[in-house]
Amino acid sequence: MKKEKKEKEPKAGEWTALGMCLGLCLGSGIGAATNNLAIYMPIGMCLGLCIGMALDESKKKNNKK
Repeated sequence: MKKEKKEKEPKAGEWTALGMCLGLCLGSGIGAATNNLAIYMPIGMCLGLCIGMALDESKKKNNKK
């Protein structure tokens, strides 16, 4: 029998860290382009944190069902 490859999804809490990293990268890029790095870096990080936490909570709810 062939073993099926399962794609590993991030565990609980990893979505938050992933969202923060992506938000920080996006905020840094926008900040560098607009010459306002000090404003857009924290904004991107906060938005990424919120999105990551929302994804984390939705995964927790889906695992309970």
